[in-house]
Amino acid sequence: MSRIQLALNVADIDAAVEFYSTLFATQPAKRRPGYANFAVANPPLKLALFENPEATGTLNHLGVERESMAEIEEQAARLEAAGLTLDVEGDVVCCYARQDKHWVTGPDGQRWENYVVLADAHPELEGKSAADAAQPASTGGCCGTTAADTPAASTTAAEKATAAACC
Repeated sequence: MSRIQLALNVADIDAAVEFYSTLFATQPAKRRPGYANFAVANPPLKLALFENPEATGTLNHLGVERESMAEIEEQAARLEAAGLTLDVEGDVVCCYARQDKHWVTGPDGQRWENYVVLADAHPELEGKSAADAAQPASTGGCCGTTAADTPAASTTAAEKATAAACC
């Protein structure tokens, strides 16, 4: 089953996890320093939370989680045939998972990703806080961000973990 992804910037990851766990009556499917995601069954939704207290808005990005590479390829062909430009990322580590994906940009600048999760990444960080993770692993910059996009003043453990988590 494919599902819509909503990625939000949050000021306090623990408060956000508590709120969304209650709202959707489910616990996070993945919890890493400065990051959590929920695989909500009803309504079908992938909710990704990024601890990012300095963000100027709550929307991080939008997406569609697909079940297979075949779906990713079908969507890419359909979108390209419609004249949209794709930014393709193959076998990247993002959101603490190995993924294949492509991005398109909507007319108002919203970035949408179509992606499939290939495998988990950094499971040793499950349930740890940003303070617990002294050196979060780099994810290679994804979800439209790179190391250069991270402010030089990002010095707190939470900010470093968020930058490493990406989406």
